[in-house]
Amino acid sequence: MSVNVVILAAGQGKRMQSALPKVLHPLAGVPLLAHVIRTARALKPARICIVYGHGGEQVPNAMRAPDLQFVKQEPQLGTGHAVKQALPHLDAGSDTLVLYGDVPLIAQTTLHTLCDGKGERLRILTAELVEPGGYGRIVRNTKRAITAIVEEKDATQKQRRICEINTGIMSLPGKRLAGWLDRLSDKNAQREYYLTDVVALAVKDRVKIESCAPQNESEILGVNSMSQLAGLTRIYRLQIANRLLDAGVALADPLRIDVRGDLRCGHDVRIDVNCVFEGDVELGDNSVVGANCIIRNAKIAAGTRIEPFTLIDDAAIGKNCRIGPYARIRPGSKLAEDVHIGNFVEVKASEIGAGSKANHLAYVGDTTIGRNVNVGAGTITCNYDGVNKHRTVIEDNVLIGSDVQLVAPVTVHAGATIGAGATITKDVPPGVLALTEKKQVVKLDWQRPVKKALKP
Repeated sequence: MSVNVVILAAGQGKRMQSALPKVLHPLAGVPLLAHVIRTARALKPARICIVYGHGGEQVPNAMRAPDLQFVKQEPQLGTGHAVKQALPHLDAGSDTLVLYGDVPLIAQTTLHTLCDGKGERLRILTAELVEPGGYGRIVRNTKRAITAIVEEKDATQKQRRICEINTGIMSLPGKRLAGWLDRLSDKNAQREYYLTDVVALAVKDRVKIESCAPQNESEILGVNSMSQLAGLTRIYRLQIANRLLDAGVALADPLRIDVRGDLRCGHDVRIDVNCVFEGDVELGDNSVVGANCIIRNAKIAAGTRIEPFTLIDDAAIGKNCRIGPYARIRPGSKLAEDVHIGNFVEVKASEIGAGSKANHLAYVGDTTIGRNVNVGAGTITCNYDGVNKHRTVIEDNVLIGSDVQLVAPVTVHAGATIGAGATITKDVPPGVLALTEKKQVVKLDWQRPVKKALKP
């Protein structure tokens, strides 16, 4: 689509009560502006220009990318003035689509419809609202042709009763844009240059004006307060949940799933309540995620079950694994098929081979574990010497008893057994039993201490 996209993102957002620029506040873990940019990119435009202002360089610093052009609006003199700042960075031969950085749910299909007109024309996205307060009104003549957009502060009582509103989103003809912006006036209640005044100019120049409506009212909702942001977040979550349900994912409660990125699910996936998915997450066929789990940038293979209260971060889990409850899989971990990681087990930057188990109360860090290894309760890999991290290697078919400390760097060779309570500081040969021998002492004359009575 040969179109310029200008995203207006200069607003302060005073009602947000925050030092963070409004367009950088997160919706489902992603800045409001990032949602708009993603939709704009889907149109494959000739240019994307973002007009920023309040917050200084925070906006371009947070969003900078090779395909984005940033221009500062200072001072902020209205929407028409903002678009004029972008003119030098636009393809003059292409129409220009104006979007808003605080209107994050606008749909790609709606924008395709808006920009689909042929020939020279001004196209405006409008909507019918039961309560149109705060929006500019669409004024039409007796033939239903649009003749003007009147901002509410400048509207008469009769015009304020109009329910068709201007969303602010419009597509402007490239050959007319510069001339129209030069002809804008600030003679209004706000003393600003309104982009909406191009409608009157289009009427004078006999340029055809068309309108279309969004499929859903939520597409045009903007964010001016934390309350509105929370409301949009609920709408967005439900939209994601409905898409998952339509794809066959079984959600225990569609109102209690939080997707903050891209969640891809195979067939017959089940997700319990209060789960958070962040970044890029993939759930394989027949996988199950229990309640209150957080999964971030992870790939979960088919048939794996994630038990409740488990945290998985930047890791890959193989087929038919059992993880949790209350397990933590940290970045850099890779688990093969049929691995069991149980309650209160932490795995960090480790590879665990097929069929191996650490079922309770263990820490496995910077470790390579082979196939069919059993890690006993209370076992830890001591991988940090205060300065450097060291690696532990545990080969196939090793049995590690409870309460064992493996002091890295160390290798436990295949088939070895480590007795309970051992502290292993040297490599263990294959097939042997390694112990740290301690004698049990019994003191026959020992008496348990008695709590002293408090003095009055």
